[in-house]
Amino acid sequence: MLILPAIDIRGGHCVRLRQGDYAQETVFSNDPAAMAKHWVDQGATFLHLVDLDGAKEGCPVNVESIQQIVQAIDIPCQMGGGLRTEEHISQALEWGLNRVVVGTKAVKEPAWLENVSRRFPQQIVLGIDARDGKVAAEGWLETSQLTAVELARRCADWPLAALVYTDISRDGMMAGPNFHALAEMSQVAKLPVIASGGVTTLDDIRRLAELGFAGCIIGRALYEGRLSLPEAINCAL
Repeated sequence: MLILPAIDIRGGHCVRLRQGDYAQETVFSNDPAAMAKHWVDQGATFLHLVDLDGAKEGCPVNVESIQQIVQAIDIPCQMGGGLRTEEHISQALEWGLNRVVVGTKAVKEPAWLENVSRRFPQQIVLGIDARDGKVAAEGWLETSQLTAVELARRCADWPLAALVYTDISRDGMMAGPNFHALAEMSQVAKLPVIASGGVTTLDDIRRLAELGFAGCIIGRALYEGRLSLPEAINCAL
């Protein structure tokens, strides 16, 4: 199972939020590129980047920080946050990102996502962020009536690279993942599923690996030293 350290960027800083709440922010670094290098030095083979300002504004905002990360390291990266047009996706891939994560637009215009997934096959990751089983959008500021499972089923046959599933209630809380929801998603999704939200312990990682997840994204637990990246990687083997 792939371990993806998360680098969430807001105002050019590397931060973490609690439950997606922009008012509950902790700044961990003023240099996201240096943080990316740190995780590579610790053994990371893939990074998950999030433009938090972009997610809120509906267009890429922290472009310079993203580009600096991509230029500073030699491992693949995926990035989400504010990618709402075909041009946004094309530009992000031109920066050197290997994959982009699309969430809000997938909820609001699924036909659009199907079209762009066929234009950029295996380069788009479907980001499903859920609160109480319902899909959230617009930087987690809105909750739709569409369930996470329904969205996964809708996109099952499109040429997407993977699906990232995040339970917002667990994100940044270090209380463990929502294994019930994750198990349900893994049973429904035909795509490789990457778990996100609440991954805190080696037992969490071991359990996700045993359930057959393609990867898991880890944020606050790494930044606060609850997990070491080398141990997490070894546990996922």
